[in-house]
Amino acid sequence: MKVHANAPLGPKGRETMVLRVLEQGWSRTEAAMAAGVSERTCSKWIKRYLAEGDRGLLDRSSAPRSIPHRTPDELVEVIVVLRRLRMTAAEIALCLAMALSTISAVLLRVGLGKLSRLEPVEPPNRYERRHPGELLHVDVKKLGRIAGGAGHRMTGTRRANPTKTNAAGQRERQVGWEYVHVCVDDATRLAYVEVLADEKAATAVGFLTRAIAFYARRGISVQRVMTDNGSAYRSAIHAVACRALGIRHLRTRPYRPRTNGKAERFIRTLLAGWAYGAIYGTSADRTAALDGWLWTYNHRRPHGSLSHKPPIARLNELNNLPRSYT
Repeated sequence: MKVHANAPLGPKGRETMVLRVLEQGWSRTEAAMAAGVSERTCSKWIKRYLAEGDRGLLDRSSAPRSIPHRTPDELVEVIVVLRRLRMTAAEIALCLAMALSTISAVLLRVGLGKLSRLEPVEPPNRYERRHPGELLHVDVKKLGRIAGGAGHRMTGTRRANPTKTNAAGQRERQVGWEYVHVCVDDATRLAYVEVLADEKAATAVGFLTRAIAFYARRGISVQRVMTDNGSAYRSAIHAVACRALGIRHLRTRPYRPRTNGKAERFIRTLLAGWAYGAIYGTSADRTAALDGWLWTYNHRRPHGSLSHKPPIARLNELNNLPRSYT
């Protein structure tokens, strides 16, 4: 039983109030005043107690005993059958000459409000490479630039998009975006991040080159890289760069971001701990804080999928190196 937060008394208080009247000789007015409720409420609980005993002092369901206009079970079964034929709520309503709101309510009640509920639950497909460098996960997260103080995530208020009029009389944005390029090693979760001005092919290639050099300095030889199907990663420049670097390029299945799940999950951690984890005056302040947060992530922060060890500890274990290796 869940008692309302503002309820003046719960089952124990009701029992005390009722027994004061029935056993201690209090008047209903006195007992109600002591409990902080009305005399009518006191009489109600006394009546229930006399009829049902202690069970009568418990809260009852607010659902009505009967719903005369409820959709018949036979009609609900028809609605479910049509839904399993992948018909929309509007199509079912048209077919059965019923109100769309009624069809939607029935589908919601039976758990078929979304068409995706018709598909069997996909089993988790977890994997982890055995050796560092076998697979790098690369992705990009777009962040709004900070101009003139904290944004709505910190202040709780949204302001209209700041615009200005240029010399040609056209309206243009004043703030814009920054692009956070991330790279995560599949086996160790060792991460490399840069904040760049765009996500074009040349920028993506430059980031990949520097990321591979970052891992090489830690004794990791990169063999494969996985990205989404963004235009930068489908470009000829990126393909040539991968061949020149001697790595194989893999792309995720379309509309399946979970294929690159390690990068997606790292971005979530990155946003919570760094991008939205503090109040920054400018974008430059936010970018300056990235290196410190990333070092903590790689060297100090316990990682749930690594037996609560930081990525650098997993790298040391896999390479059989002393823990002081950085």
